[in-house]
Amino acid sequence: MLRDDMTAVVRTPEDSLQGLVDFPFDSHYRTVGDLRLAHIDEGDGAPVVFLHGEPTWSFLWRKVIPPVRDAGFRCIAPDLAGFGRSDKPTDIDFYSYDRHVEQTATLLEDLDLRGATMVVHDWGGPIGLRLAVEHPDRIERLVIMDTGLFSGRQKMTDAWLAFHDFVARTEDLPVGFLVRGACKTDPGDEVIHAYEAPYPDAASKAGARAFPLILPQSPDAPGAAAGQRVTEALRDDRRPSLVLWADSDPVLPFSVGERFAEAIGRDAPRKIENASHFLQEDQGPLIGGLIAEWLTAG
Repeated sequence: MLRDDMTAVVRTPEDSLQGLVDFPFDSHYRTVGDLRLAHIDEGDGAPVVFLHGEPTWSFLWRKVIPPVRDAGFRCIAPDLAGFGRSDKPTDIDFYSYDRHVEQTATLLEDLDLRGATMVVHDWGGPIGLRLAVEHPDRIERLVIMDTGLFSGRQKMTDAWLAFHDFVARTEDLPVGFLVRGACKTDPGDEVIHAYEAPYPDAASKAGARAFPLILPQSPDAPGAAAGQRVTEALRDDRRPSLVLWADSDPVLPFSVGERFAEAIGRDAPRKIENASHFLQEDQGPLIGGLIAEWLTAG
């Protein structure tokens, strides 16, 4: 199908996303501009918003959500445009940091979320932390995992640079391969299938390809000034925060987590043992339990 600006959009067939392992959640849909965007919405109570990153979708949170929901919280996990059950523009130039932030802000507004906890991972961090700075009336607490803010001044690891170059030259991005390679324990073929299921063809992977390419690598790159602004704002921000970080993340090692927490004025991260970049796969129930315990203690 085509948007009004004639950008082609892929809508993943519903039957491709049925019967996924350990994912009993129904999707809800909103229309934002010309796109249909999906989210899951489970439980009742104060809202907790879970933002995924690259190249995952709300499926990433399936083991984290139950302990938080069962502790008395409303758990909301959107699929960013280009991911999961959300529509997928095929033009890679459609995707930008600003656009992802603007689209995700509509979730807060459409659901009128207040007193929310924002849980972020990977690219969900730059998006969600910026939303926290720009919408303090809606977001009261932060949970931060294996992510960063990008001002163009940050030093990227060799593993990330290799990933960037691989994505730049690979049109048909092997989503499942990338997820499997960044888990401490192999999650198995059924889980890998679930990460690949939203993408019926190479064109539908434009959003997943875009994220590494839009990360600012110089201070004058698009998004760099916003990243610097959010970093500075968070240094003086006193909202309760919980930082969790995998002990074996090859892309964002624990030492990076320590430096990032210090840069935004947060306590040192709690180390999640036996976990890689996708720590929700390796230690999902533990992470869900830690978040639930922290929220109920506060």
